[in-house]
Amino acid sequence: MNLDRLRTLYAVARHGSVSGAAEGLHVTTSAVSQQLAKLERETGQQLLAKNGRGIRLTDAGRLLSDHAARILSQVELAQADLEAQRGHAVGELLLGAFPTAVRGLFPDALSRLRGEHPQLNVRLQEMEPDESVPSVVRGDIDLAVVLDWYNKPLPMPGGLVKAALLDDPVDVAMPADHPLAGRRAVEPEDFVDDEWISWPKGGFCYDWLMVTLRGKGIEPRIRHTAHEHHTQLSLIAAGLGIAVVPRLGRGPVPEAVRMVPVSQPTMRRHIYAIWRADADRRPSIRAAVEVLRSVGEKIVD
Repeated sequence: MNLDRLRTLYAVARHGSVSGAAEGLHVTTSAVSQQLAKLERETGQQLLAKNGRGIRLTDAGRLLSDHAARILSQVELAQADLEAQRGHAVGELLLGAFPTAVRGLFPDALSRLRGEHPQLNVRLQEMEPDESVPSVVRGDIDLAVVLDWYNKPLPMPGGLVKAALLDDPVDVAMPADHPLAGRRAVEPEDFVDDEWISWPKGGFCYDWLMVTLRGKGIEPRIRHTAHEHHTQLSLIAAGLGIAVVPRLGRGPVPEAVRMVPVSQPTMRRHIYAIWRADADRRPSIRAAVEVLRSVGEKIVD
């Protein structure tokens, strides 16, 4: 049986649809359908059946998909062993990272990887941890840069390896005319009467902010929300509230905004890389982690 067709069937099983499989494999839905049709002819079995407007795997499809998972895992181990034997970072490396890591870490990291490992073809996708972690587990990407907070760890499935890259301190961003703008350091409790600008409701960082402030007896008044920190800073420059802003990928701070460090040393994000354990021997993974960690050390210094 053709390996690419087994990979296509396994992608359909993982994503639950032809369109999801096509997106994960970076091909068209037509290409997925053609591969599945050829696989059905090769096996002499019906592997997919209609299910309302979608599709489902037949018993034969589920059976073959289970075998495909084991076969593809063995292939990945073989590729990792071959790459490890060569001792060079070569081939393709698919990366995913959340937005501020893309902005703060990857311009320098990708440039260094290209210079130090010219035979390594690196591709980066911007994605939040709730998307990148499953993508690593499924094998859609090889390595992800993710985050959690000192008091809110990110749930991590089994079968993954992780390596710390850096700790990212946070500051409180406030208008320049705020009464506390001249302080050398502040506590979250100092802002019990302020209006807050936050990440959107339901996100990992929003939940962390709520847990942290409520744990200190503060019921925050969230006036505005924005995904990106530079958007939050623009709102703060207009005098519309305050925000907790990490330093990684922050960019220029508007003149009308003051950044005051939080005095609690534990109030920071943990940034780390994750990858599948069966790819642990790949020199390309190790090269990427080493470069990302080196770039991260310069940022926090």
